[in-house]
Amino acid sequence: MRVTIHATGLGLLFLALMFLIGSSLAFAVEPDEVLDDPVLEARAREISREVRCPVCQNEPIDSSNAELARELRLVVRERLVAGDSDQQVKNYLADRYGDFVLFRPPVKATTYLLWAGPGLIFLFGGVGIFFFYRGSRRQKAPVPLSSDEQKKLNQLLTDKNSKGDSA
Repeated sequence: MRVTIHATGLGLLFLALMFLIGSSLAFAVEPDEVLDDPVLEARAREISREVRCPVCQNEPIDSSNAELARELRLVVRERLVAGDSDQQVKNYLADRYGDFVLFRPPVKATTYLLWAGPGLIFLFGGVGIFFFYRGSRRQKAPVPLSSDEQKKLNQLLTDKNSKGDSA
């Protein structure tokens, strides 16, 4: 008896899924960047996930392959080895690249709109929707016809009915 294995659609889907999962686990941190101290390396990786790559915009420097992201990862590690706290490292980067590089920028006068913006948009949108539906649900009473308008309407209806009967 001979057994043959057929590649089914489900099998191919499984292989594709495994490839995608495996490739998503690859990070841009290169071996020469990794610190010998596992505690410092874990802190560096955590900070690198919270810092935005200025080149890639919405990608953390931890997973970016851009040269600037590599340089920032090295700066993070240098600052940690020098004894800076996590917050000091983030402040160092924000001082040089602006609050934009932090995925969670600090709440201060220059970032109030950034923090309050989504809530304000939601609030104004909700108020707008409320007034839109409130206005559309309100039934306006029809204005009654004046006596002259009523006579003209009756005349038009009478004329139309008389023309329709004779045709």
